[in-house]
Amino acid sequence: MSRHRGTTESSPLQQRLEALNTARELAVGRLPEAVLTPAFDVLERASMRRSLSSEHTVVGLFGATGSGKSSLFNALVGEEVARAAARRPTTAEPLAGIWGTAGSEPLLNWLQVNRRHEMDADTLADPATGGLILLDLPDFDSTAVEHRRIVERLAGQVDVLVWVLDPQKYADAAVHYGFLRPLASYGAVTLVVLNQVDRLREGELQPVTDSLRDLLAVDGLEQVPVFPVSARTGSGIAELRQAIRKVVDDRQAASERLGADVRRAVSVLQDSGSGTALPGPGQQAKRELAGQLAQAAGVEVVVEAVEKSFRRRSHASTGWPVTRWLGRLRRDPLQRLNLDRRDVDPAVNRSSMPAPGPAQRARADTAIRAFADAASAGAPDPWRGSIRRAARSTAETLPDALDQALARTDLGSNRKAWWWPVAGILQWIALAAALAGALWLLGLFVLGYLQLQVPPAPQVEGFPVPTLLLAAGVLLGILVGIASGLVARLAARQRAAKARRRLQAAVAAVAEEKVVAPVEAEISHYNDFRQALAAASG
Repeated sequence: MSRHRGTTESSPLQQRLEALNTARELAVGRLPEAVLTPAFDVLERASMRRSLSSEHTVVGLFGATGSGKSSLFNALVGEEVARAAARRPTTAEPLAGIWGTAGSEPLLNWLQVNRRHEMDADTLADPATGGLILLDLPDFDSTAVEHRRIVERLAGQVDVLVWVLDPQKYADAAVHYGFLRPLASYGAVTLVVLNQVDRLREGELQPVTDSLRDLLAVDGLEQVPVFPVSARTGSGIAELRQAIRKVVDDRQAASERLGADVRRAVSVLQDSGSGTALPGPGQQAKRELAGQLAQAAGVEVVVEAVEKSFRRRSHASTGWPVTRWLGRLRRDPLQRLNLDRRDVDPAVNRSSMPAPGPAQRARADTAIRAFADAASAGAPDPWRGSIRRAARSTAETLPDALDQALARTDLGSNRKAWWWPVAGILQWIALAAALAGALWLLGLFVLGYLQLQVPPAPQVEGFPVPTLLLAAGVLLGILVGIASGLVARLAARQRAAKARRRLQAAVAAVAEEKVVAPVEAEISHYNDFRQALAAASG
C-alpha cells in the first residue's frame, strides 16, 4: 500500500517496514491470505502508531484475576486512581494514567481508552517532559469475552508489556501458553512482575522467583527481567518505577515494539514461503524443454517432409526427362502441410499440421511440468505452485504459437541445388544421344524393310555409331539418374538437418517466450521476496 511508503524518513525501522511491505506485495496471490494478514496488520499498525505521538511511551499492565494489577497501578502512580478495581473483582475497561497530556489524545483514541487520568506527580516520568501513558487493563482470564478481546487488542498496540503475576498463578498454563509464549518475540519490550510477594513465607521468595525464571526461559523469555514486588507493602516498587522510567527516558520502546512486530511478521512469512534462493533455469533444462516441445509440435514430421520434398524436386530437375512428369503426379509433402506457400503473410500463416493428439499434449504438459519443478526445486510449496502456474500461464496459446513458429520458419524449399542444372543438361544430352541413335537405327530398319539400299553405318572399334549412341545415351541417363539419386539423398538429409536446426531454434524461441520467461519472472519474484524478507528481518 502506498501509505506504507509515504514517509521520507530512512531510519532502519522505516527501511525494514518498507522491505516488509515489498515482501507482502510480492507474495500477494502466491501465499495464502492468512499468511499475509499478519504482515498487513503490522504495516497498518506501524503506519498508525508512527503517525501519532512519538513523545509518549504506552506501558500496559496485563494480568489474571487476582494478580493485583490495579493495586500495582495505584502503587506505581502514588495515588488511588484505580478505585473501581477495589469495588469489583475485575477492571471492566482500560484506565490510563497520563504524564504529559499534550499530544496524547489521538494516541489514546487509537488505543480506544476512554478512562483517562492526568498525573501530576513525578513518580514515573519527568514532569518537565512527561511522555508516559500507563494502562491498567482488564483481566485476560475474565469470563467476560469483551474483556479478553480488549486485552488481546491492546497487547498488539502498547509499546511495553508488563505482565503482572502472583505467587499462586505464576505457573498458570493460560498465562504461558495463551500470552507469554506467543509473544516471546517481544522480549525487548517486556517486563515481568511477581506481585504480592508479601504473601510468601520467609524463604519462599527466591525459589518461587527462580521457578518463574525457568518457566520464562521455556517460553523464550529468558532475558526478560523479573521484579518481585508487593503493592501492599511497597516492596520492590521503587525498582519497578526506575525500570519503567528508564524505558520512557530511552524513547525507543515504540520503535523496538514495531521492530518486534516486523520480526514476528517476517517469521510467519519465512515459515510459510521462504526457502533457498533459486538460480533460475539452466541452459540444459531449456534445451530439454525445447526438444520436448519440438517433438510435441511435430518438428520431425516437417523435417521428413523437407527431405522428401527435396528428393522429389531433385528428381523433377535431374531425372530421366521422359519420366519426370510422373513425379509431378505426387503432391509435394510441404504443400500438403501448407509449409511451402509464398503468397501468404508469414505473420498470419498457419500450417496444415494435424492437431496435437492426446500423446503429444501429454508430452508437452509433462515437459512443462518437469521444467517448472526443476526450476523451483528448493522453494517452498506455495512458490513451487506459483512457478508451476507461471509455466502453464500460456498453455492456451502455446499450441498456436508453435504452429506459427513452424509456418514462419524458412525451410529453404524455394532454393535450388547448384548441381541440378548440370545433371539436367547431362540427362538431356543422354536423351538426345539415345534418341539420335534410336532414330538412326529406325531409319536403317525402315530402309531395309522397304528393300531399299541401306547405307552402311559408320563404326567405331567395330561397333555401329547409331548403336553406340543409343547405348551410350541410355547408359549415361541411367548413371546420371543413379548418381543424382545418391547425391539427392545426401543433400536431402543435409537440407533436413538444416531445417531441423531452424525449426528447433524457432520452437526454442517460443518456449523462451511462453514458458521460460514467465518462470524466470516468477523466480525473480521469489528471490526478490527472499531479499525483502532478509532486509525486513534486519
